[in-house]
Amino acid sequence: MELKELNAIISKEVEIVEKNYKHEYKDIEINPKDTAKMIDHTLLHAYATERDVVELCEEAKENNFFSVCVNPSMIKTSAESLKGSEVKIATVIGFPLGATSSESKAEETRIAIEHGADELDMVINIGWLKGKKYDKVFEDIKSVVDASKGKLVKVIIETCYLDKTEKIAACVLSKLAGADFVKTSTGFGTDGAKEEDISLMKFVVGENIEVKASGGIRDFEKASKMIKSGATRIGASSGIKIISG
Repeated sequence: MELKELNAIISKEVEIVEKNYKHEYKDIEINPKDTAKMIDHTLLHAYATERDVVELCEEAKENNFFSVCVNPSMIKTSAESLKGSEVKIATVIGFPLGATSSESKAEETRIAIEHGADELDMVINIGWLKGKKYDKVFEDIKSVVDASKGKLVKVIIETCYLDKTEKIAACVLSKLAGADFVKTSTGFGTDGAKEEDISLMKFVVGENIEVKASGGIRDFEKASKMIKSGATRIGASSGIKIISG
């Protein structure tokens, strides 16, 4: 899509948000145990060993978490550990800065799928977004979506670095590029998920795209606020604590 067209779409969405958006919590009851199938049990530290990842996978199986989220080099280890289970494997692309080339993100995506990844959590190019290079951001996301061959793609917009208009723009571009989710954070930025961002992101992407909250979610109280704000997936290393209430 051309930059002029994208600018017009984003400007219109900003107007809609300013006129109609209001942060509200959904009036729903949430049981801690019921959150298990919403959790991506996460281990992305640089120093995580294969033994750590195997333990992560065992915890995911024992607690019925939706998926594990691991670095690309640990996909094969996870696939072996999770063989025969329903737990999915998510991995990260262009992580954690999002500043790698679109070509490298696409290739990383293809390799991740070959190794057994079910879901791809990619980081947008934040510098391009802040520089209003919306056409480049769109193509960057689309390069991963196209390379995913139907696998689920989540777009990490790293909300801690964005103002309100930039958050709206990132969600609009993710939606236009064919992503399945928008996601708040890498967990390696200056801040994590906030319920106000979750509800804003959900308002912008609409019913057909989901929202993942990640970064700083360490207990059920915080997780429940994210869910009531519109999140349908939680990325956390504290999954066991969350489902314990």
